[in-house]
Amino acid sequence: MSTTKDIQTGMTPAEALEQIKAGNERFLTGKTLARDFSSEIKETATGQFPFAAILGCIDSRATAEQLFDQGVGDLFNTRVAGNIVNEDILGSLEYACNVAGSKMILVLGHTACGAVTAATQRVEFGNITALLSKITPVVDSLGKGVAVDKVAEHNVQHSIIRIRKESAILKDMEDSGKILIKGAMYDVATGEVRFLD
Repeated sequence: MSTTKDIQTGMTPAEALEQIKAGNERFLTGKTLARDFSSEIKETATGQFPFAAILGCIDSRATAEQLFDQGVGDLFNTRVAGNIVNEDILGSLEYACNVAGSKMILVLGHTACGAVTAATQRVEFGNITALLSKITPVVDSLGKGVAVDKVAEHNVQHSIIRIRKESAILKDMEDSGKILIKGAMYDVATGEVRFLD
C-alpha cells in the first residue's frame, strides 16, 4: 500500500526517518515487503503523498525505493551526479516538503562515487565541469590524499549546509520541526545505509 494523505499527515519527521531506517534493514536482511505495484499505481493515479524526499546520486546502484524498501508514491527522488545542490534541486525539495507535505529530506551519498572521484581528479569537459565545481570546494577543504569515500561523506554534509543556507523555506520548516534534514552514506558493496550525525 502506498503512503496515503492520512498516513503522511499523521507522520512526524522522526517517524519518517525510522521508516527509512526500517526499510533499509528489510533490504539488508532480504525481508522486503510484498508489493502489488499494479495496485500502488492505481492508488496513486489521482494523487501522491510521499513521506520523504531523497536527494541522491544518479548512480545505478543507489536506487532509493529498492534500498529503503518503499513502493510507488512513497518517496520523492531528486537525483543528480554527486548529490549536489543547485537552484533546481532546491526548488524540487521545496515542492516536496512545503507543497506536497513530505516530512524529511535525506541527502544520500554513496561509496565509490564517480562524480566525487572525478572532482578529486579535477576532470573538466562539457557540462560536467560546472557540476563538479559544486564538489571541488569539499575536495579543497579536505586537502590532498583524502579517500574518495571520505570526500563523498563530507560532500553530503556540504549539500545539507547549502540546503539550509540557500532555502529559507526549508530552513524555517526544519527549525519549526515540520521536517527533518538528514544525511546518509550508502555502501555499494554491502547495501547498508549509514546515517550521519
